[in-house]
Order: sequence, then C-alpha cells, then structure tokens
Amino acid sequence: MAEKIILYAGTYTRPSPYLEATNGKGIYVYEFDVQSGKLSFASVTEHIDCPSYLAIDPKKQHLYATSEVWLWPEGRLTAFEIDPDSGALQYLNVQPTGGSITAYVSVDQTDRLALLVNYWSGSVAAFPLSDDGRLKPYRTFIQHVGTGPNPERQEGPHPHLIVADPTNRYAIVPDLGMDKVLVYAIDVEAQQLSPAPVSELALESGSGPRHFEFHPNGQYAYVIKELNSTISALAWDSANGRFELLQTVPALPSDFDGISHCADLHITPDGRFVYGSNRGHDSLVIYRIDADTGKLDYVGHQSTLGRTPRSFTIDPTGAYVLVANQDSDNVVVFRIDPNTGLLHETSVVDVPTPACLKMIAL
Repeated sequence: MAEKIILYAGTYTRPSPYLEATNGKGIYVYEFDVQSGKLSFASVTEHIDCPSYLAIDPKKQHLYATSEVWLWPEGRLTAFEIDPDSGALQYLNVQPTGGSITAYVSVDQTDRLALLVNYWSGSVAAFPLSDDGRLKPYRTFIQHVGTGPNPERQEGPHPHLIVADPTNRYAIVPDLGMDKVLVYAIDVEAQQLSPAPVSELALESGSGPRHFEFHPNGQYAYVIKELNSTISALAWDSANGRFELLQTVPALPSDFDGISHCADLHITPDGRFVYGSNRGHDSLVIYRIDADTGKLDYVGHQSTLGRTPRSFTIDPTGAYVLVANQDSDNVVVFRIDPNTGLLHETSVVDVPTPACLKMIAL
C-alpha cells in the first residue's frame, strides 16, 4: 500500500501589528498527491489560538503546536495525537511556555523532549514528554541576556529556533537579538538542557540569525539571517559541540533595493540544494551545496507567487517545495528540478494566513 503524505498548515487566528489580516481557523490538514503535486483539503482542527509553528515527533504519532498570540504574557504549547489513517488531530493537553511570543518548537530524536523558544521574552524551555505524547511542565527554563545594534529589533534577546543536532547531544539556538548561535547540552535521561551554553558562535553584528538546518551528512549546517538577508554555511564539530563559519552569501539579488526580511531555510533530502525565503522580495533563493566543502554556489531566485513567504517545506520524497505565502492566503507547490535545483510551479491552494508547513508520510 502506498504511503499517504499529509501536509499540516498552522495559521494565524488573531491579529497582530505584523499581519495584514488574520483569516486562519486553526491547523489545516491536506493530503498531497506526489504524482500530480496537488493538495486536497482533509480537515481543520479549530479552537487553538495562533498555531504559528508546528512540530511532529520522530514516530509520526504526535504533533505539537505553539500559540503565538500578540500581547499574551505567556504562550502555550499544545499536544495532539495524529490519526494514523487520516492524519486528523486529536487534542491531548496543553502547557504554558513561560514566556511570550512562542515562535518555535521541535522534538528531540528520542521522542522524550519538546524543545521550545519564546521569541519576545527571550527564553528557552524543554518539556519532558510522556509515553502517550502528552506534555509535562517544562523542566528546563533558560533566560537569554544580550542585545544587538538594531534598536528596533535587537533591544533584547530573541531566540527564533531550537533543534537537536544529529547526535542528539546538543540543542542549537539561533538568537536574532544577540547575533549568536548558542549550543546547549541535552541530558536525555534527565529530560532537560544544560543551564549554560556549551559554546557560542558570534555572527555579523546586526545580522539577526533566525532559522537553521543541519546538512544530511551532519558535518555542515546553514543559518539564514533575517536582518541582513544573508545565509551562512557552518562546519559542525559534533565531538565538542562547536561551529566554524565557512562562508556567508546573500539571500537577495544584488539589484534589489526594497525592504525584505529573510524567514525560513531548508535543504533537500539528498543534500544537494538549500533554499531560503525572502519576505518583501517574496522569493526563494536557491544555492547548490558543494559536497566536499559545504560551501554554496548561487543557482537563482524563484518568485513564491504570493506575498510574505514566512514558511516553506520540502515534501518527504524530496521532489517538491511547498511555500506558505502568509499575506496572500495561499500555499504554492513547486516541483524541484533534481539536476539544477530550479523550481517549477505545479499547483496552488487557498490557505488562510498560513504561518507554518509540516509534512509526513503515514
């Protein structure tokens, strides 16, 4: 029996100063046809506030959603069970996050920890997971301290992502407000993080590191920076938990003179190409990855055929890129040319105020 591929789209359901409009109703579920590249609506899980970021556990049994609500003093993290046949979501429980504007969640590779960052208040938290996927109260809470040169965006710490490294020994946290990538040790048995970073990588002043992903070979990683619209290639020392800067390249065309801010970054499963999204230029930049050095060679730019590509994802087969255009209320599907990395529009579906896309094969 062929695998069923499911797309989950988290949406904004409440207004904020950063949104043109708010039309979402919750978490939308679609089935994806890998032959045609088309999405078909399956269901929507309502009554969850602004599920702006989603994470799926390694066993594909549970989904976790942050609630990023403007002016809430404390965010929420909600756990759902995934129906193995339809992909529909069943509510399990919810926990407070300890900070405001909860922007990102991931699950470690042992399926025992949910890792989370509170962007606005500048903190990191780790939640032990029960065997049935329910969230326990956070056992780790770390408050970042620091600033950057941009008085409007870097007046304090703003961690924007947290993810375990391929060895599951470390948790990586780019902090937009501090211009740093911080590395924490993961204690799987205690289900917590170390209280202080193992190491820090300082990036360009005012760059604003936002999203990050490891290369499939585990030796390299890539970080996209929101404020100066660049991508950096990094070498990863898994033995000591340290990064080395290899290269920095632009995410925008050299002749673009408008306002744009980078958002998301993803690598194809075969490790050959990396894509980064530009909100303002409304494009994906495409780079080829040198397998020997980890460095990047420019391929081109692809319009996202919509406004404000906050999130995008690559389907489990590695054949398609799906882009969430937040302010034009759509998700656009592009087929990847496996030889060049260039993208070709395949289909489009209306999704209200999409903020995050995640896919699994059931």
